[in-house]
Amino acid sequence: MSASKGDRKATLDAASWLFNVVTSVGIIIVNKSLMAKHGFSFATTLTGLHFATTTLLTLVLKWLGYIQPSQLPVPELLKFVLFANFSIVGMNVSLMWNSVGFYQIAKLTMIPVSCFLEVVLDKVRYSRDTKLSITLVLLGVAVCTVTDVSVNAKGFIAASVAVWSTALQQYYVHHLQRKYSLSSFNLLGHTAPVQAASLLIVGPFVDFWLTGKTVYAYDYHFISVSLILLSCSIAVGTNLSQFICIGRFTAVSFQVLGHMKTILVLILGFIFFGKEGLNHQVVLGMFIAIMGMIWYGNASSKPGGKERRSAPSKSQKKGAVSESSEVDDKV
Repeated sequence: MSASKGDRKATLDAASWLFNVVTSVGIIIVNKSLMAKHGFSFATTLTGLHFATTTLLTLVLKWLGYIQPSQLPVPELLKFVLFANFSIVGMNVSLMWNSVGFYQIAKLTMIPVSCFLEVVLDKVRYSRDTKLSITLVLLGVAVCTVTDVSVNAKGFIAASVAVWSTALQQYYVHHLQRKYSLSSFNLLGHTAPVQAASLLIVGPFVDFWLTGKTVYAYDYHFISVSLILLSCSIAVGTNLSQFICIGRFTAVSFQVLGHMKTILVLILGFIFFGKEGLNHQVVLGMFIAIMGMIWYGNASSKPGGKERRSAPSKSQKKGAVSESSEVDDKV
């Protein structure tokens, strides 16, 4: 009985990761085409449209009875939305003010920052093998992606804000689901409307500041509108799968194994856009990163690989986790 339960969990875990990888890579390819080929450079506003689409889906599912009523205190909701929006704007500003190399290095630091948050806030302890495997993943992705590196003061500040706000947002996805027994759809139902409203209000101003162009003056045509609609549709899956994965695992695991998406984007970028070849350095980096991911999966799953040093309300937490997992399994 326990073996079949373990097999079911492993299958659902694998399905969750596959769902996230497919939707994340898909949306990157669509957005790259939309922005590079059709000049739609309004990333913040586009993200607002993503959350508006997600909001519509959660409202329909609530109306159909697939999402049960739940509670999330307003201060917690506002804190989460603040971190999430700073993450989105911070990443866009960091990409504009920094070299591509430093931008990639900044993204890599999210894993150490997420580890730090888990150690301080959740009293998590990592084994030596788990730490070394994370280091190997970081090294591999750095070899793949980091080229020119130049740093300036405002770029460094933007990158710091982006990294810490992203790490905090991902930590709170896991924290809120467990603390308030929320499924992924429940949490999205609370956060997506507020994020959509705030980003659609602030987004056009941020995009004008970043690009010098206004989203209202863009020359919309059939292909660009179709790509925007496709991007919004895929984003629903991306948002949901992120919440499912972080809820089932942790922000650190999501970051480590999520670098598989970076590798897939490099490969698909070569196939579809053909601008950058898969040279020996990139292939070597991919190999190192994949070895690190396999090592991390093995090391973190072993007893003592990654564990909490103290668990205050153990029975209560266990009940909350099982309830949240059951709802996610149904989804």
